[in-house]
Amino acid sequence: MKQSKTTKIVAFLFLLLMAIIWVFPLIWGIFTSFKSSEEIQSAAVSFLPIHWTLSNYSDLLFNNASSPVIKWFTNSLIISVSHTALVLVVVSLAAYGYTRLQFKGRDLLFGILLGSMMFPGIVNLIPLYSIMDQLGWVNNLLAVIVPGAAGVFNIFLVRQFVLGIPKTFDESARIDGANEFQIYYLIILPLIRPVLTVVALFSFTGSWNDFLWPSIVLNDIDKLPITPGLQLLQGQYLTYPEIGTAGALIALVPTFLLYLFAQKYFMQSMSLSSGVKG
Repeated sequence: MKQSKTTKIVAFLFLLLMAIIWVFPLIWGIFTSFKSSEEIQSAAVSFLPIHWTLSNYSDLLFNNASSPVIKWFTNSLIISVSHTALVLVVVSLAAYGYTRLQFKGRDLLFGILLGSMMFPGIVNLIPLYSIMDQLGWVNNLLAVIVPGAAGVFNIFLVRQFVLGIPKTFDESARIDGANEFQIYYLIILPLIRPVLTVVALFSFTGSWNDFLWPSIVLNDIDKLPITPGLQLLQGQYLTYPEIGTAGALIALVPTFLLYLFAQKYFMQSMSLSSGVKG
């Protein structure tokens, strides 16, 4: 009993240390964004701002024509929400097809799909850019919304969940006259909401934080999402870290709020067996 209590204390202290190491730079950045330029450049180092100011945020959002942060933020919302919705539709339909539909070469095709996970995504950049160019999507938001909608890992994750749903549900629905789409929409889709919650959270976060692909396929500054835009801010305000930090915190807000309000559903979704009982 005593050894178990000691183990818990050691584990708690270790996790507390890891939390402090992770949170401290974030808190430092928050306080830095409220400091004036003179305070940042002074020799004295202070954790809390001596004189709190919102000028960094106002200058960044409203007095900065060369770096349209509000436009970047809006683009990121459009891209991430659209991409996430498309992912949920494509992945759920693919998972249903690979588990419930019978067609020749189904398992072989899925095996090839899993094999593609062995290749790093960066090898697809040139072929993918060529495809976008042929479609006329270069410098178009569709070029960052559509690619990646059929993520192999997401399909695999949802497929494994669907495999745990008894096929007797399908058979009962067919007896009642339901077709394949009705079975998918009315029976399978409600049961796989837990795993789709996980997919939605990761898809939104991945799309919001994506830097490399939008930087390649989007050329106009007004069409950039917030993450590549931060790179421009870093160059523009290299000697003004307080403004760059304010931009980074603005970019952090949506994902922070998403996990804050969806934390309950996210923790429930991590237990994939909770989708179907009995």
